[in-house]
Amino acid sequence: MDAGGRGALLQMRAITMEFPGVKALDNVNLTVRQQEIHALVGENGAGKSTLMKILSGVYPYGTYQGDIVFDGKACAFPDIKQSERAGIAIIHQELALSPYLSIAENIFLGHERARHQVINWHKTREDALYYMKKLGLGENPDTPVNRIGVGKQQIVEIAKALAKEAKLLILDEPTAALNETDSQNLLRLLRELRDAHGIASVMISHKLNEVAAVADRITIIRDGKTVETLEVGREGIPEERIIKGMVGREITDRFPKRSVPLGEVVFEVQDWTVYHPEQTERKLLDKVNIKVRAGEVAGIAGLMGAGRTEFAMSLFGRCYGANISGKTFINGKEAALTSIPKAIERGLAYVTEDRKEYGLVLIEDIKQNTTLAKLKKVAAYNVINDAAEVREAEYYKRVMNTKAPSILQPAMHLSGGNQQKVVLSKWLFSDPKILILDEPTRGIDVGAKYEIYTIINMLASQGMACILISSELPEVIGMSDRIYVMSEGRITGELDGRSATQEAVMRHIIQT
Repeated sequence: MDAGGRGALLQMRAITMEFPGVKALDNVNLTVRQQEIHALVGENGAGKSTLMKILSGVYPYGTYQGDIVFDGKACAFPDIKQSERAGIAIIHQELALSPYLSIAENIFLGHERARHQVINWHKTREDALYYMKKLGLGENPDTPVNRIGVGKQQIVEIAKALAKEAKLLILDEPTAALNETDSQNLLRLLRELRDAHGIASVMISHKLNEVAAVADRITIIRDGKTVETLEVGREGIPEERIIKGMVGREITDRFPKRSVPLGEVVFEVQDWTVYHPEQTERKLLDKVNIKVRAGEVAGIAGLMGAGRTEFAMSLFGRCYGANISGKTFINGKEAALTSIPKAIERGLAYVTEDRKEYGLVLIEDIKQNTTLAKLKKVAAYNVINDAAEVREAEYYKRVMNTKAPSILQPAMHLSGGNQQKVVLSKWLFSDPKILILDEPTRGIDVGAKYEIYTIINMLASQGMACILISSELPEVIGMSDRIYVMSEGRITGELDGRSATQEAVMRHIIQT
């Protein structure tokens, strides 16, 4: 028994793992108690996901050094199947569901309810209903997964784990793509699984407020080493205490100060109306009006589904939406941003919320990703000047403080924070006047967030007009000079960033 009075369900002792030229984990230790929610936190690249991939068999025994003891038995997992049989289930940030199969089919995918290779559909449906009821999922089990929201898809993933008789759930950034309501529901479900069913969880998350609220203990990893394990207790742990352990220093101000005199209006949108690209009778945006000045960060707050991303994408060369109407003005002159090349040419840049899908070519290196948005700057007669491309990529790597061995590092091998810096580099290389940032810090740690905030402030100080879209209200309030609030495709409020509060923003969000 440990100090908490419960036996250890999992012990990972002196785990060390090296990749070519990099020691990813160095003598890491982790103990998870029975019936415990254990948070694993650290900066991007600290080694959290690597440690969990070792535990779940993604990195098989023999590729690392150290010992794993689970449920009282020494383990040497050769693959994921063996770790699942032992009672360990991992739920990745990118959900492993088949979108066109039903909820029931997804729950038992890979371990079907079958006899003599013939699926028993009655038992499949019956057993699916049992696990769905246990998790409070009231959908029809025959519903295709792509017809339910991301929050409910997370619950389907947990149902899959329970169907495999999991004793330990590993959740990698489980709330990264969820709105506030779905996030709270998921955290409540983890508590219920702990208290009512005795299932322990390891949660990797950058949302420190959620970590502090739900975890029994918190293990901090920094630079591939275990720093400390904190007991949360009834009184909780301040986020600042967790941050200090993660970054090795105190960050007294989460949002760096900016004092920039605002200039003239650079970008204006009038009566912007957009319909759904497929359901063309469905209005997504209704007469949206905004103005952004030189040197200003204009925040856009709202719940998921409010229309913020649709607004950004439809502005950026009308790459989303149908029957788009309204006007856009740049420096007082009407600008027809009817295609992405025209938008880029007129000085508009869009940092997408999904950097892996739309922001980067992951198999290409930093150099090629940096110059991708405006290749003509490093080309003559349609031939790329390699020396010029190297020079530009090296410059932005230095300015952005991108941590990588060289500009020839493939984007897929960078941490989330450094990937985001490459995305920013790409768009700054295109010489924008207006920069739209859609969830620019999603899925990155607090230290990398601070660096991104510093870069945004630097751009504003150079006279750029910035539009910041974020689901994190403290981020919008802490970074914005002015805040537009969106709800159901309309602007429902405009607030001064210096005096705005979360309560004031929420009042405008619910004002429909």
